[in-house]
Amino acid sequence: MRAVTTQSLHGVETAVSRVREPMSWRRCRSLIASDLFRYDGVISVRQFWRHFFFTPGFRYSVALRITRYARLARWTRFGIRQFMGVMLYRYSVRYGISISADTPVGPGLYIGHFGGIHVNQDAVIGANCNIQQDVTLGKANRGPRAGTPVIGNDVFIGAGAKIIGRILVGDGAAIGANAVVTKDVPAGAAVAGVPARVVSDQGSTDYVNRTNYPPVQD
Repeated sequence: MRAVTTQSLHGVETAVSRVREPMSWRRCRSLIASDLFRYDGVISVRQFWRHFFFTPGFRYSVALRITRYARLARWTRFGIRQFMGVMLYRYSVRYGISISADTPVGPGLYIGHFGGIHVNQDAVIGANCNIQQDVTLGKANRGPRAGTPVIGNDVFIGAGAKIIGRILVGDGAAIGANAVVTKDVPAGAAVAGVPARVVSDQGSTDYVNRTNYPPVQD
């Protein structure tokens, strides 16, 4: 296993990229399509409406992507931006998912089970991240780990896991259920326990799948 570094998080938007650069509608649609593919391995109108109406995690993802687009596009500032902000808040209350539209989230987001999910707006989430219920990505305000987590690509975060502070989670890592992560997680490692310790070098293999969706457009 190799130690995690910020260089291993290639494909993740960093805090530096929080400058409000416009997002194209084509990119927004492409991100939604990548999220949809993670559920069934199919991108189609029929599958979109099926999951939008019957899969709360995907419905939240759609609202999250469109709200972020609305915040970055100039033409949406009169009405649409405010409407999407209200809708995202409504879904947050209804489904118990709190992920800010200001949080950089890579393509292929998969929310397996809704409820009790809280992500600090300063956290960073890479591509193909699986988030289960009762997960917290929180901020530490003091100490050597002051800050927020940076999650790499192809990471599985199990139910009830807590990642608090400036923790770097490497690509392909897996966080076990109810784990409390207090230090960096190496790429390709699986951690579990309180505090979390490495228990396997198989990482998220077989847990993060259906990632071969079409490339995300700019």
